[in-house]
Amino acid sequence: MTRSMSKKGCSPDNSACEGFFGRLKVELFYGRSWSGWSVDDFMDAVDRYIHWYNERRIKESLGGMSPLQYRRSLNLAA
Repeated sequence: MTRSMSKKGCSPDNSACEGFFGRLKVELFYGRSWSGWSVDDFMDAVDRYIHWYNERRIKESLGGMSPLQYRRSLNLAA
């Protein structure tokens, strides 16, 4: 896996990326034994986490909606 970040010195973009990767490590990676996992199994776990993060996690800042629910509510209102 290769991370893709903004150009060097672009703090707002880099901070969002760093925040996401920090959250991913805390919520997915740390506190779990990865022995016996294949690279494909690990990549599937990361993929599932990213889908959950983008679509189903509840955020207080979005009025208690998931990001997907929030985006859908914007499309219905437009």
